[in-house]
Amino acid sequence: MKTIPIQIPASSGISLAARLDLPDEAYRATVLFAHCFTCGKDVLAASRIARGLVAQGFAVLRFDFAGIGASEGEFADTNFSSNIQDVVDAADWLRTHHQAPALVMGHSLGGTAILAASSRLPEARGYVTIGSPSDPRHMLELIGPASLQVIEQEGAADVNLEGRIFHIRKQFLNDVQEHQVLHQVRRLQKPLLIMHAPDDHTVPIEHASALFQAAAHPKSFISLGQADHLVTNKVDAEFIAEMIAAWSRHYIERRDEE
Repeated sequence: MKTIPIQIPASSGISLAARLDLPDEAYRATVLFAHCFTCGKDVLAASRIARGLVAQGFAVLRFDFAGIGASEGEFADTNFSSNIQDVVDAADWLRTHHQAPALVMGHSLGGTAILAASSRLPEARGYVTIGSPSDPRHMLELIGPASLQVIEQEGAADVNLEGRIFHIRKQFLNDVQEHQVLHQVRRLQKPLLIMHAPDDHTVPIEHASALFQAAAHPKSFISLGQADHLVTNKVDAEFIAEMIAAWSRHYIERRDEE
């Protein structure tokens, strides 16, 4: 495996930090991976799942959303719409410099973002979500009523998310309410794999049910058992990579064999 550091010029004028992980031999397909909300491309889940997919013969591009990790920009200036655009910009970079992504996957809100961006990713053959909300407005529940009240009254607040403090402005609240992701899912018409842990306390399993019900066939669901939302257990990350590889063989790569 080799890793190539990438700087992706975003539509907003900033640069997105990314890594292109490649197998030592020829690869089966290229995967675009969007990380979970506030996490970053190098969080354990993203790096372990990417390594697992590379071991299965995939090339994987993982990137930091604007304002996160090594990417430029201020987190407070970002929102769900900018996340969607970052996904599109990363796919554009792959199309121009490497190979358009055949498989697009996202963890938590990253999964919601890839579904929202799906109409702008024409070459994608399939999508995978991991513990993803069916509606970006779920983020309002994670922010909590007390912080929401401060943001509404003062225009911004520092919010504790997964043990880290982030400055969130009212524009973020307004933006998440503008998106109807399930409408995008109903129009997807491409294979969708939904992966979710039944006891996920951050994004309840009902969100996976909503995504599954909205999607047209072919659609698949794989339970992640006792995995936590951030997929901090290495065994769970390896399981995810193995299941994606097996599912991909039937739904993504099969076209090349026909």
